[in-house]
Amino acid sequence: MKREIIITSDGSTTIHLPDWNEQYHSKHGAIQEAYHVFIKSGLEHIVQKDISILEIGFGTGLNCFITYLESGTHHINYVGVEAFPVAIAEVQKLNYVSELNALENEAVFNKLHEVSWEEKHEINPHFSLTKREQFFKDIADEAAFHLIYFDAFGARVQPELWTEAIFQKMYTALKDNGVLVTYAAKGSVRRAMEAVGFTVERLPGPPGKREMLRATKS
Repeated sequence: MKREIIITSDGSTTIHLPDWNEQYHSKHGAIQEAYHVFIKSGLEHIVQKDISILEIGFGTGLNCFITYLESGTHHINYVGVEAFPVAIAEVQKLNYVSELNALENEAVFNKLHEVSWEEKHEINPHFSLTKREQFFKDIADEAAFHLIYFDAFGARVQPELWTEAIFQKMYTALKDNGVLVTYAAKGSVRRAMEAVGFTVERLPGPPGKREMLRATKS
């Protein structure tokens, strides 16, 4: 499938799939979306100091890198699941380090992509990363995470990733009172979440989207 690096509305890059007319991040602003959905509505909502995060769709590593930059005094155990890892050659064309004014952490961004898969790596004393090359349907974690970043491709192109079966796995993977955040706001997605037991909130969306969803394991 053809893949292109494009510039989104906030100046940051993403990967575009012309055959699907789909992007890894919002064309209205990749960095803005990541901060709004996953940091403001997700990470900042968690009160624990030690936080385990599961990312569904590790992709370009943007959400992971921003979480690292915003981790503060938290100790974060980050697990990123990706069925089709992004090639290093593509990663090198992304401008996240410069757009985030994070040149002093350029080595960290590169390390997130260069470390081996299926192993836990200490990025610094307060941030560890495990990358798993895995289909989402094969996730079998139980009560392991405080927070899930659900950043799969949209339901328009991959509806099988937004079903009750997948959200049951997410519900099972979360600890009690754990939270899942996603850019999506479709009624069918919300109903699938509620069907497996989530309490779902509609929140204001990032640029280009009216709403997003935050689901809590009650």
